[in-house]
Amino acid sequence: MSKPVLSRINNLIGWIIFLITGFVYISTVEPTVSFWDCGEFILSSWKLQVGHPPGAPLFLILARVFSLFSFGNPSNAALMVNIMSALASAFTIMFLYWTIVHLAGKLYKPKGDRTDLITQLSIIAAGIVGSLAYAFSDTFWFSAVEGEVYATSSLFTAVVFWAILKWENEADKAYSGRWLVLIAYLMGLSIGVHLLNLLALPAIVLVYYFKKYKASVKGILKALGFSAILLFLMVFGLLPYTVKIAGWFELFFVNAISLPFNSGLYIYILCLILLFVWGINYSIKRNKKLLNLGLTFLAAIMIGYSSIAMIMIRANAKPPMNQNDPSDLFSMIYYVNREQYGSAPLLRGQYYSAPVVDVKRKIGGYVKAGDKYEPYTRASYKYDSRFTTIFPRMYSNDQNHIREYQYWADVEGKKVTMRTGSGIRNLTVPTFSENLNFFFRYQAGYMYWRYFMWNFAGRQNDIQGNGNILHGNWISGISYIDNHRLGNQDLLPDDLKNNPGRNRYYFLPLIFGLAGLIWQFRKSKEGLWVVGTLFIMTGIAIVVYLNQYPLQPRERDYAYAGSFYAFSIWIGLGVLMFIELVSGIFNKKGALIAIFPLSLILVPAILITQNWDDHDRSGRYTARDIGANYLNSCDSNAILFTYGDNDSFPVWYAQDVEGIRTDVRVANLSYLSAGWYINMMRQKAYESDPLPISLAQEKYRPGAREQLPVVEQIERPIDINDILDFVALDDKQARIDFTGRGDYYNYIPVKKFIIPVDTVKVLENGTVDERYRSRLTDRVIWEYPDMEMYKNDLVIMDIIGTNKWTRPLYYASTIPPQNYKGLDKFFKMEGLAYRIVPIDTLPEGGSDYGELNADKMYNNVMNRFKFGNASDPSVYLDEVNRRMFNNFRRMFGRIATVLAMEGDTIRAKEVLLRSEEVIPVAKVPYDYYAISLLEGYMATGMFDEAMVLADNLINNSVEYLDYISGLDYLHRYGLDIIIAMNLESLRSIYSAAIDYDIPSLAERLEPLLDRFYREFYN
Repeated sequence: MSKPVLSRINNLIGWIIFLITGFVYISTVEPTVSFWDCGEFILSSWKLQVGHPPGAPLFLILARVFSLFSFGNPSNAALMVNIMSALASAFTIMFLYWTIVHLAGKLYKPKGDRTDLITQLSIIAAGIVGSLAYAFSDTFWFSAVEGEVYATSSLFTAVVFWAILKWENEADKAYSGRWLVLIAYLMGLSIGVHLLNLLALPAIVLVYYFKKYKASVKGILKALGFSAILLFLMVFGLLPYTVKIAGWFELFFVNAISLPFNSGLYIYILCLILLFVWGINYSIKRNKKLLNLGLTFLAAIMIGYSSIAMIMIRANAKPPMNQNDPSDLFSMIYYVNREQYGSAPLLRGQYYSAPVVDVKRKIGGYVKAGDKYEPYTRASYKYDSRFTTIFPRMYSNDQNHIREYQYWADVEGKKVTMRTGSGIRNLTVPTFSENLNFFFRYQAGYMYWRYFMWNFAGRQNDIQGNGNILHGNWISGISYIDNHRLGNQDLLPDDLKNNPGRNRYYFLPLIFGLAGLIWQFRKSKEGLWVVGTLFIMTGIAIVVYLNQYPLQPRERDYAYAGSFYAFSIWIGLGVLMFIELVSGIFNKKGALIAIFPLSLILVPAILITQNWDDHDRSGRYTARDIGANYLNSCDSNAILFTYGDNDSFPVWYAQDVEGIRTDVRVANLSYLSAGWYINMMRQKAYESDPLPISLAQEKYRPGAREQLPVVEQIERPIDINDILDFVALDDKQARIDFTGRGDYYNYIPVKKFIIPVDTVKVLENGTVDERYRSRLTDRVIWEYPDMEMYKNDLVIMDIIGTNKWTRPLYYASTIPPQNYKGLDKFFKMEGLAYRIVPIDTLPEGGSDYGELNADKMYNNVMNRFKFGNASDPSVYLDEVNRRMFNNFRRMFGRIATVLAMEGDTIRAKEVLLRSEEVIPVAKVPYDYYAISLLEGYMATGMFDEAMVLADNLINNSVEYLDYISGLDYLHRYGLDIIIAMNLESLRSIYSAAIDYDIPSLAERLEPLLDRFYREFYN
């Protein structure tokens, strides 16, 4: 078969694979937003807003184009952006097929101008199996069906790696350098999506080296060293200093020469263009080929990287979502360099126990002040050198992280004696071997190897893992191996056995990949160097760079998709190895006929059948509807405080894209620590008025009032507005040297704040129902519980004091309680949010906050709230969705109980039936969070239903506790919360049985409680 014919056939098969995978992805794509960043990317595409750093500008440009195909229907905008990810993923698989075919073809020497037909068909078979294996792998499929950057980023990685292989084919021809220029341009573009693409650079350099030079170990190491320097210069030189140098120009021309703002930026851009034009022209005239190539590459990268200009353009339009407000050059530098996230130490840094020996202030950036830029400072900490190390892995001083460090690294440490002002302290510093132990066990083992095995061995369930043996581990489906590692899998609780994310591949993809690795090692060590480098750079190298602390907020497997891409190349090559092995029994044709269909069954087929149910998001509208439910919990012109991704991004999407309840102003508590966000909250957005903030803008500037000590100099309560006036003062008398180092801070001199109440006003505007008139007073006392007040707490204080009960104030019900700061005493539940009311509503004991407004709650859950097709048996609810619906179930139970206590059993029964209708147990198994539902049944007199629910809850808890009791002590790590919740579930059922006089139920529970309390707490 001639090369042109082969090329056409391979192109055709590549496009067929694109169509097949594209169809699968589009069939399983999420029709709206998911919980987390997806909502922000979609609203930034639809409304031309500015999302979180570093902005992904090219992704937003592409997403905007796709959103136009919704033809003005905002409810389809998310679908179109998600389809963009599906198509990008399908293209990725197409390029992967072509890549595998190319690499496999290099393992065979063609006979003249023709290639043996069976050999070529074997190569095609390898490409099909390898590419489809990656297509239906856990991590890649997850990103393929949502509007996030990782699918598009994977496409760039696939294209640049394919492009260097195309260059390899044409390296000896004139103009072959065009492929290298294309790669440079694509890498520049990819920065506008995600930086992961840059990690393909070392593999690209190796391809170039092997083509142009005679390979040797020394030469390979030099090539890798050169690629490491290139990568370092790109990540730590070109990207940050492109904008930093612009900042130097801007500072000089504005502050020194008094030109208008942005004049330095324009002069810098002009100088940059002229420099490139002159340099390239000079290299051509003087025949400086290397200089010409370098400048051309750099220019191509910069042209691609220029998409970043979109961020500043959008920011200057002052859209409602304008994260970091990068409208001037210095805020742009802060934004692009992701400075708000901080950084983990890499080459040298402190251990978690390191004491601070010095604090210095350094310039953190510049802000506009009049017609100049004015610097602001940030604290820079110096640590005791005895507590620092090279390659630091355990650096976070968060107490939860420290506990995890000590577990994963088996920390015993060494004692260090320190002399301080308060006496002598003995501190423990980990040893370097323990530091490495954490790296290998947690960072490389748990946070990479576990994800690797998810994709090529099997996955335990879809529940996020933090180290315990019940959640988020890899499994294989082979009982002997899984039981040895994770306990007897046959005895697992039913809800874990039936989890949709329980996927078993029996090591088959892994075996094929290892076979392909061995095959490539035997046939082409050069090819192994290339693929292996891509595998390592997009895997372990990322582990080293990220330096992740324990207890990550979500699983991070998407960061390593490039590594799994490289391994899938070996899966394809594994097909060739098995064909060769079997050809010793049959002839080559018979081996191909036997192995190819078997390979399709053993790898892609098993992956797609196992993974379909937990990757099919079609028909799921839960994130959008829950976001709308948060908004519909609020009265008109309300202010709603949220906290994390899951209660913020869907809410922003519902407002900004679909126009739901645009009268409500959403304020994220985490963001309220930033001056730019506070300023953003001062502007009107849609129908919602600015937040009532009284302190001037400069009082919240970066570096000012970041942390205020709470020093109780006055024991009696003080009016909240008087405290705000005091905090606003900048003179030394209103500050305190809290550290003893001469650094004066604004502070809070009292812990009890008086919030005046206009009783007539709060009754008229609906803040307080008429029924609570007798409980109203003309003031309430807010007692602040902490020893410091951060900027976001100060803003809340400002809003409460300035608002004067004019606009309704709500806290999302999913905000962690430690963020209530004592305000939970004034909560009243009105849906998925707590309203702040001038009545002491905190119930005595228990874990529920605030009284419940039964009438409003009934109307919300029965008439206003939607539940995103959660009851549809074909709709997949992942862990985050199930967790959100547990909150709903708990809410339904509380409503029913309160209605029943008020004598309204008819509406109470309606609420309970509604709960079973929208959250069926088949979709969200009963657990501890269903206790309030049980109490609702009993309070309403529905004892038959209550007994069915109690039986279900008891069986579930006993299954968990029996399973855990059968584990040895070491395997019980991380299960304390699960033990406590299931014991509390049994105890709560027992209490309900006593309260409602159900002796048979109480008698059933007594021996269980006695047995399990003795087992776990004696």
